[in-house]
Amino acid sequence: MKASQIAALILVLSGLVSVNASAADIEAGKAKSAVCAACHGSDGNSSNAAWPSLAGQHASYTYKQLKDFKAGRRNNASMTGMVALLNDDDMKNLAAFYESQKPKAVAFDGDMIEKGESIYRGGITETHVAACMGCHAPSGNGNGPAGWPSLKGQHPEYVVTQLQNFKQGLRANDTGKMMRNIVVRMSDREMQAVAAYIAGIQ
Repeated sequence: MKASQIAALILVLSGLVSVNASAADIEAGKAKSAVCAACHGSDGNSSNAAWPSLAGQHASYTYKQLKDFKAGRRNNASMTGMVALLNDDDMKNLAAFYESQKPKAVAFDGDMIEKGESIYRGGITETHVAACMGCHAPSGNGNGPAGWPSLKGQHPEYVVTQLQNFKQGLRANDTGKMMRNIVVRMSDREMQAVAAYIAGIQ
């Protein structure tokens, strides 16, 4: 994809998923998050590696995921039930609340960091896998205006599950099949390594 096409895609995505955190009601989001705390933690830091930490996540990304769950573009039995009664303002407020929270460190396999860093920063030349930092930034903070998530400090088990879901077609809400086109060329070991590196980014 040419640089001009990427720039155009970013502009389109920005218009689709933009959430102005200052316009949303963070306190209302905090109140609404009480029912989310069992899985995602009271401050958005999940204590169970099966569930994602939402603290510090771009509001634009969280908002899009909530909308996708509600519309059936992303499937998860628990989340489908949770979003059923949320209106658009609720989703924006929740997204703003979680963005305002500080992510905490999580456990990861230090033995896989070197291989994971190589993939995250340089891709995998042999199988034409692009460097993760091209979209998710060298810092792991992603790109909010483009709707690309922050991965920094995410549970490695959760990251691997999502990569596998994209690879198996169980998750298909990535714009332009961007993730699906990448992970189809990754092995399980490569996914585990990059997930460990992501978890360790400080």
